[in-house]
Amino acid sequence: MLEHQETATVTLPTQGATCDPWMVTSHHADPAAFAQDESLFAVANGALGVRGGLEEDDSPSHGCFLAAAWERTPIEYHERFPGFAAHTDTRIPVADGTRIHLRLGDTPVRLREGEWQHFERQLDLRNGCYRRQLRWRSPEGATLLIEAERIASLDHPGLLAIRYCVRSVDYTGPITLESAISTARHATEQGDDPRIGTRLDGGFAPRGSAADETRAYVLQQTTHSGIRVACVQQHAVIDHSLDFRLANLAQHGVLQVYEGSLAPGQAVTLEKYVAYAWSEPHGTESDDTLLTRAHASLTHAQAAGYAALSAQHAAGFTRLWEHADLAIEGDARSEQALRFNLFHVFQSSSRDGSGSTAAKGLTGEGYEGHYFWDTEAFMLPTLVTLAPELARGMLMYRFGTLERARAHARELNHARGALYAWRTISGDECSAYFPSGSAQYHINAAVAWAIRHYIDASGDMDFLREYGAEMLFETARIWLDIGHFNPRRQGAFCIHGVTGPDEYTALVDNNHYTNRMAQRHLRHAAEVARWLADSAPEAYAQLARRLDLEPFEILQWQRAADAMYLGEDAALGIFPQDDTFLDKPRMPPRPAGDSKRPLLLELHPLTIYRHQVCKQADTVLSLVLAGEDVRVAAKRRNFQYYEGVTAHDSTLSASTFGILAAEVGAMDKAWHYFQDSLRVDLDDLHGNAAHGVHMAAMAGSWLTLGWGYGGVRIHAGELTLSPRLPDAWRSYRFGVHWQGAQLRVTVNATGVEYRLLSGDALRFRHAGQPVHLQRGEHLSLPHRQHAALRAVIFDLDGVIADTAVVHRAAWERLAQEIGAPFDEPTAERMKGVDRLGSLEILLEQAPRSYSDAEKEALCERKNDYYREQIASFGPDQLLPGARAAVEDVRAAGLRVGLASASRNATLLLERLGIAELFDYIVDAALIERSKPDPEIFLAAAAGLNVAPAACLGVEDAAAGIASIRAAGMVAIGIGHSEALNQADTVLPGLTAFRIRDYVENQDNATA
Repeated sequence: MLEHQETATVTLPTQGATCDPWMVTSHHADPAAFAQDESLFAVANGALGVRGGLEEDDSPSHGCFLAAAWERTPIEYHERFPGFAAHTDTRIPVADGTRIHLRLGDTPVRLREGEWQHFERQLDLRNGCYRRQLRWRSPEGATLLIEAERIASLDHPGLLAIRYCVRSVDYTGPITLESAISTARHATEQGDDPRIGTRLDGGFAPRGSAADETRAYVLQQTTHSGIRVACVQQHAVIDHSLDFRLANLAQHGVLQVYEGSLAPGQAVTLEKYVAYAWSEPHGTESDDTLLTRAHASLTHAQAAGYAALSAQHAAGFTRLWEHADLAIEGDARSEQALRFNLFHVFQSSSRDGSGSTAAKGLTGEGYEGHYFWDTEAFMLPTLVTLAPELARGMLMYRFGTLERARAHARELNHARGALYAWRTISGDECSAYFPSGSAQYHINAAVAWAIRHYIDASGDMDFLREYGAEMLFETARIWLDIGHFNPRRQGAFCIHGVTGPDEYTALVDNNHYTNRMAQRHLRHAAEVARWLADSAPEAYAQLARRLDLEPFEILQWQRAADAMYLGEDAALGIFPQDDTFLDKPRMPPRPAGDSKRPLLLELHPLTIYRHQVCKQADTVLSLVLAGEDVRVAAKRRNFQYYEGVTAHDSTLSASTFGILAAEVGAMDKAWHYFQDSLRVDLDDLHGNAAHGVHMAAMAGSWLTLGWGYGGVRIHAGELTLSPRLPDAWRSYRFGVHWQGAQLRVTVNATGVEYRLLSGDALRFRHAGQPVHLQRGEHLSLPHRQHAALRAVIFDLDGVIADTAVVHRAAWERLAQEIGAPFDEPTAERMKGVDRLGSLEILLEQAPRSYSDAEKEALCERKNDYYREQIASFGPDQLLPGARAAVEDVRAAGLRVGLASASRNATLLLERLGIAELFDYIVDAALIERSKPDPEIFLAAAAGLNVAPAACLGVEDAAAGIASIRAAGMVAIGIGHSEALNQADTVLPGLTAFRIRDYVENQDNATA
């Protein structure tokens, strides 16, 4: 008998309610929206992922996934050639342990047949929990309030915990809960969108099942990969509200049935625990071993109870939010989206190094569960300052698949070295289309970049010594195979037949992103080889023997890096994406149709390849990841050009463009791209959130906040920041976890406050200036003001003319005469130092001491030697581009100064024929303190009658760069970025100096 009496109520959200930055809520009751919401409200723990379906509903798009559960399918080709990928690995749904079907009396509860009076899903970002509530009226008039919450425990890799409650609003009578494990779900078949589903051969087959009053389980095994999975469930009844009735085997799984009774206001509550255990591919563990492992997890869960498990689980998210330290004043919507994105990246990342973070995490079947290069380029740098142990795990996965990378290299005819697969699970290449798969050699550079980034941020030298070095060396070898020193390009190292991140341009020569990232990879590999040989010679010798690594090969890495071809178009002032990109016509207007569908679903690849169109950031990404030595104005020109030819068909693109837009001062565009990366899944901007959320785009939104607005970069291993405030915000705050210390960065309209929350001390740079904080200290700094550029102050030696060799010869002659040793380190220390200071360096190891009068005489003797040499100097001794650079500065209406430690500066300028081009000259005779003291550059600015902040200094020595920065000027280094890492911009010589880059960019003259 049914009785109807209103006793329970549901509080509905009010219109215009404020956004809760800690809670994502949906009220979509239309089944057409369920697939997207199931992605958004998924829970995961790095090993297990469960989409946000309803326990009592049989949604065809709901599913459960294990990172370690995948099937192998042969790839069929009509024409197969050597080295083509032989098979693909696909992550497939495992047994679904979330199911709890309901009956009222003998009548099944079919949600689609009743009235949904109120429905709400909630994702509790603070505690890592999915909750939902449904007020439902049956066709017979019975009204129920169904409330459920679930977690995928961070502390127990295979454990899912559910608390399920049914409350009567107006129903009196019996209720039955049928708790099941269902094996009915299979992998989604591929339709016309290659981004979702697959042609699967095999899949899971049942291996065994059983059910009794205590537990129920199913065993499954894949056909080809030989992976076995045990799924076991167990329950706890709360307040004796239910009685066990029966256990049974079903056509597709097992079930345990509980009965109770309801009256208006009464509820029944069931806690359900589901444990998964799995084997390695073709593993030898017995089924009993898997079941024992699952049973142990359930025993612990049952003893702890849902509340304790949930609290322990929430503590893991507490650590994440402490490190993120996020707050945005005036924009709760953006803060919520950032938290939502971090939540998903964090929970879907592997915790044990056996896997990594898939493109869709553990939230859906998109991209078959594959790992790509964007794990290292986007997700790792997000996690490295929030959860460094997860970043390490990503790299341990790459180390674990290094042998497969070696095998892949052999498939592509490389006799030595390792090439990571473009898309993979097991480590094998899974892409059947090699032009946009295997040709993406830049995956090696991404892994190498990630190793360096992780080491810099964590200080984990043990990882570098034990794992990272081998990965760096083996992957670096490949570049020498696919590139050569091209005599047609003056011996530049050119890389051929590759595809960059932009998959709309394939099989090209000198892809700029690939070349720039390979250059960094090769330099770092050579640097690590030297470091390891010095710091751990036995370990290095053992590794070198095992890899057959010779010193000449390391020299070749350095040589290739130094000679890397990085072309620049003189007319446009940009880096061509590759050798032929700028020769192609631009893509005509996009064909009519669904604007969310990418070109790759509309056009034949050859049609796309024939046009100047980018799927995503390519050259622009290289400037974000490895562009510290590129001038801001040059970055702006590249940003503007490539923005016009980029379709942004990849979700990776918006964050990259947003970061660079902020750096070059295009703040309105930065905001637009930031919002796109923030809400790519929440607003389904690409129309495929139903397949799973986009992990790299989510990570990219955090990078846009930290790298874009916060100006976070790592320069030569040092943390640097240069925060900016978006117009839409009153203030914002974020955290950086750096080498064990926790830094809070708060930005408002007046400036920036840095506060060291933990760690003994931290050194970093703010807008180029050094900062040192002790624990508990804080420092407030104003935003850097950029005065209009009014003067350029040049150094002389090594910038205008190469007199360093003359100075060195004079000092070396003097050293021989007095019996003092003179070597390369001594000569390097003298660079940029005045005469007396250089003498003091020389005399440190002299056989006797000297009086002040003797020192003065020695200085004069050295000066006489020097003047003898420069007597023969003339305009021919000017360094390339020197005269043109100075003349261009004057032509731009700017004042020109000279700051030289040489007392012969005026004489030398006269010999060089350019003395008349300088408005003011400062040499050692006019100052008391030598570089790196700022006195010489401050004196030059005063002599020019220009404020230091309106000056730009040009130097070739580290001491000179430090002098310029200490004077409050923008510093341009001439030479190598490794030696001049504190410069705002580093140029190879004055031939690359264009004053218009700085005049046009007066508000962003720093790098």
